[in-house]
Amino acid sequence: MALLKVKFNQKKRVKLAQGLWLMNWFSVFAGILVFSMGLFLKIELRKRSEVMDNSESHFVPNSLILMGILSCAFNGFAGKICYDSLDPAKFAKWKPLLKPYLALCCVFNMLLFFVALICILMRGSLESTLAQGLKNSMKFYRDTDTPGRCFMKKTIDMLQIEFKCCGNNGYKDWFEIQWISNRYLDFSSKEVKDRIKSNVDGRYLVDGVPFSCCNPSSPRPCIQYQVTNNSAHYSYNYQTEELNLWRRGCREALLNYYSSMMSSMGAVILLVWLFEMSVMVGLRLLHTSLESIANPEDPECESEGWVLENSLKDTFKSALENLKKLGKFNQVEAGAEGAEGEEGGKTPAITTVS
Repeated sequence: MALLKVKFNQKKRVKLAQGLWLMNWFSVFAGILVFSMGLFLKIELRKRSEVMDNSESHFVPNSLILMGILSCAFNGFAGKICYDSLDPAKFAKWKPLLKPYLALCCVFNMLLFFVALICILMRGSLESTLAQGLKNSMKFYRDTDTPGRCFMKKTIDMLQIEFKCCGNNGYKDWFEIQWISNRYLDFSSKEVKDRIKSNVDGRYLVDGVPFSCCNPSSPRPCIQYQVTNNSAHYSYNYQTEELNLWRRGCREALLNYYSSMMSSMGAVILLVWLFEMSVMVGLRLLHTSLESIANPEDPECESEGWVLENSLKDTFKSALENLKKLGKFNQVEAGAEGAEGEEGGKTPAITTVS
């Protein structure tokens, strides 16, 4: 029994073709939307590529851009087919291409669904990328005189100000690295010498943070140096008082920003996928309804259209049997080649009579 069998007359076939033509052009605009989302995400990721560990995160925007281009191409082609299906003479040239085209549509929709899932489930990979990238970039904060790294200070300062965050996981991350450049240290000072000597790696570590970690909404002037020294500031206890530094780490801030963006894009792509699936089903119904016309010379006669010629269960069994036959055929070919090799390798016995 065929799946989703529908009876058509000429009027219904014309309406279906016209509706599919319109839906395909809507799908072209949806493809442009997917392409635009991929381009926007790629630009957003490139803005902060310095604080990301690798380029794996660009897999998602690149996939969206590719899916957008393919969507425009596939649906533009389908729109042409639907338009020509109104004229039997024009439709005849598309008949041999429809089955391969529908198979490609199935593959395309599977890929589109896969990309939508990746957008929604990308959080884990993005988190590790951001964590390692921020950790590495913070080490170069002080290298304002080093070519290739002189921009890192500005990048991190702008990042912390824009996203209202501090450090990788929090403000204490700045205590573990030397973020003050050596050019601003007085090496004749006893305090500087003692701090450098007290550190195994010879770094100048302080319990302070860059100015970009300060919260301008705080009523108190920013305490960015000697953050853990209560006696250095009047009426201050860093363990109980609400600090006037950003509490949230930049990893969490960026992760929430990109994750929410990708989740929204994933939801939009799922809607596009559902629309593409409905277009593919409609195109299959149009194809089979035109194929099953009993008398091609009488276009007004009734016909039947279906999505699958057999039930879903029978179609699945048939696909498995075809795969098994294909496997057996390959085995037979391999066995035949082996037998030919053995025969070719035999040497005829030579008998000598004395």
